[in-house]
Amino acid sequence: MSKHHPDLIMCRKQAGIAIGRVCEKCDGKCVICDSYVRPVTLVRICDECNYGSFQGRCVICGSPGVSDAYYCANCTRAEKDRDGCPKIVNLGSSKTDLFYERKKFGFKKR
Repeated sequence: MSKHHPDLIMCRKQAGIAIGRVCEKCDGKCVICDSYVRPVTLVRICDECNYGSFQGRCVICGSPGVSDAYYCANCTRAEKDRDGCPKIVNLGSSKTDLFYERKKFGFKKR
């Protein structure tokens, strides 16, 4: 996700023992490069990103997580799995714009 959206910011604090989760929509995707090929290394996230209501949430989009998150073989080989916690901490401009656009026209969520 962060590869295609440069405005998304990752946490990047030192990873703890908590295992990152992904939702149904993001399942099978590498957290760093969005590749669906050869998931290898389990994602570890920091304790702050796994605390309270954030526990068990998707690392990429924040929805309820259904399975464990993995790094692909290329990101593991390039040692991008050692850069710190990969959780996305901001919404991004596209989701923010969508929120205000819906609010302007008065659309409600079902």
